[in-house]
Amino acid sequence: MAVTSAMATFGQNKNEKITYPTTNKGTTVDAYFDAKVPDPYRWLEDDKSAETGAWVKAQNEVTYGYLNQIPFRDALKARMEKLWNYEKIGAPFKEGNFTYYYKNNGLQNQSVLYRKDAKGTETVFLDPNTFSKDGTTSLGGLDFSKDGSKVAYAISEGGSDWRKVIIMDAITNTIIEDTIVDVKFSGVSWRGNEGFYYSSYDKPKGSELSAKTDEHKLYFHKLGTAQKDDQIIFGADQKRRYVGGGVTEDDRYLVISAANSTYGNELYIKDLTKPNSPIVTIVDNFKSDNSIIENEGGKLFIETDLNAPNKRIVTVDIKNPKPENWKDFIPETENVLSPSTGGGYFFANYMKDAVSLVKQYDYTGKLIREIKLPGVGTAGGFGGKKKEKNLYFSFTNYITPGSIFSLDTQTGTSVVYEKPKVDFNTDLYESKQVFYTSKDGTKIPMIITHKKGLKLDGTNPTMLYGYGGFNVSLTPSFSIANAIWMENGGVYAVPNLRGGGEYGKKWHDAGTKMQKQNVFDDFIAAAEYLIAQKYTSSQYLAIRGGSNGGLLVGATMTQRPELMKVALPAVGVMDMLRYHTFTAGAGWAYDYGTAQDSKEMFSYIQRYSPVHNVKTGTQYPATMVTTGDHDDRVVPAHSFKFAAELQEKQAGTNPTLIRIDINAGHGAGKSVAATIQENVDIQAFTLYNMGIMTIPASK
Repeated sequence: MAVTSAMATFGQNKNEKITYPTTNKGTTVDAYFDAKVPDPYRWLEDDKSAETGAWVKAQNEVTYGYLNQIPFRDALKARMEKLWNYEKIGAPFKEGNFTYYYKNNGLQNQSVLYRKDAKGTETVFLDPNTFSKDGTTSLGGLDFSKDGSKVAYAISEGGSDWRKVIIMDAITNTIIEDTIVDVKFSGVSWRGNEGFYYSSYDKPKGSELSAKTDEHKLYFHKLGTAQKDDQIIFGADQKRRYVGGGVTEDDRYLVISAANSTYGNELYIKDLTKPNSPIVTIVDNFKSDNSIIENEGGKLFIETDLNAPNKRIVTVDIKNPKPENWKDFIPETENVLSPSTGGGYFFANYMKDAVSLVKQYDYTGKLIREIKLPGVGTAGGFGGKKKEKNLYFSFTNYITPGSIFSLDTQTGTSVVYEKPKVDFNTDLYESKQVFYTSKDGTKIPMIITHKKGLKLDGTNPTMLYGYGGFNVSLTPSFSIANAIWMENGGVYAVPNLRGGGEYGKKWHDAGTKMQKQNVFDDFIAAAEYLIAQKYTSSQYLAIRGGSNGGLLVGATMTQRPELMKVALPAVGVMDMLRYHTFTAGAGWAYDYGTAQDSKEMFSYIQRYSPVHNVKTGTQYPATMVTTGDHDDRVVPAHSFKFAAELQEKQAGTNPTLIRIDINAGHGAGKSVAATIQENVDIQAFTLYNMGIMTIPASK
């Protein structure tokens, strides 16, 4: 498959027809039941081929040629860098005789892990900025041994989900063992100081970036031994797509979770105080989400949505841990629960219409108090070791930069621990929640944020952002990129679509499988509400989403291309007939179903799959697809094929570009410099295609 690089010349007339690279078509046809489905761009799935590499290079030449001629792009970048450049400090945590915390001086590509000793002397413990010259290697998590003397930390290279784990003596800050390799979808959890548990797949045959991985195993690495000798704890005989293991704080139990999809898990426990103790089954099916969040001796505290769609905490004796013996500890309420523990207490963080409400309980289940929060928004944290007297929590909303508060668990009083100094005047902006009606009559909440005094005349550039899947909740949070958007007169709107977790399992299920169209209908109704209320109009509306949200944008723009001016699908799941054949995609079937499930399911999926619904001769909105060439979660072939379809079939002069980050993955660990540039390009592309030729920052 040859690719022709075709650099267009770009002038100030954004309506010029762009000459795209030639994308040759193949003859692949797949059979699904009695249907034949062509897949002309199957060759773009080969991420190792020279032809795909040449296509990526040629597409980026055209995309950056277009972006480079936007008159205010440099001014937008200068303003975003200035606003981004403030010190960021994370909540402290104690390990052994040291206090650790993350800090970023403002524009560092990765945050640095510092520590202080008992005398308060500060030193750098780990600086991920030294991992690679280009900032594409990032810290992917770490865990200390029980006494704080050892640490195992994971690194991600090029944004990959595959990790390497490095083991250090935390006192001397020196590497003590060979690097553990080929770790994926895993934390690290120490058993005392002797070793740790981790999870991984057998190395796939073919491309690590796209080959299917669906047999996860839990291993134990004992210090002083080779990785090839690591013991398989779970997964050798019971094949599962996702397996995780963690040791309780008291070092008494190993807790194992096993699942085949992104919802529903089996739950197991093993007593580590008894040699050769068996793995005991607690939950033996995938019909509910369950996790052990605490134990007090032989008493287990389990977070579950079994018979409780909004979740509850139950207790059970480890001697008889089956669900029929569970007793309510914190019962289910009308709001979704997300609990944590620390300081000898439980913290029930409830989501009420997508904003936080937090209550503190003791180990008898007695309500101690409701935690007073600094406003209406999102609070997180409230976790720590049992012995800690002070815990930390974060608070943010769409117009309030995230601050960290120190909470006295005995009195319930909190004080500001770290408040960022951001050059953004919160008082000039407002954020309000509305409820609008979707196609089937369901009420959907949406938070709309903008400058105070906004004129509702239909001419405001508006970014409509959504996700709608995998039980993920979109709660209010501050973003420098969004602050810049609003500073330049933009409206930022976030609806809480079905498929998310904002109202528990029923809300999630209402946007899955053969109800997936509800999610797109909810998003379309949000756009129609914003237009009807004169916040914006189709000429000034952009839709944006990433991953499952990229699917949302792709489906919405192919179903209602006239509704928006700009579409911004990022790292999206675009080929819904084949998503389950790549990497861990098969695990997403709880939300999507697969084309192999039944003829009815195939037909339903095909009707909304973005790659299969681009129609010749249709005028689609100005589109910039974004992805990373090393995305091994949602492989870039999804975006490649969608962009190729759009470029072939687009009518009119709206640009259909694809911006491909090189040596980048699904998004985690992306450097600050790359993140800023991506946001600049997205906003510049959006405003320019709305006919806006200048912004306040460029005047």
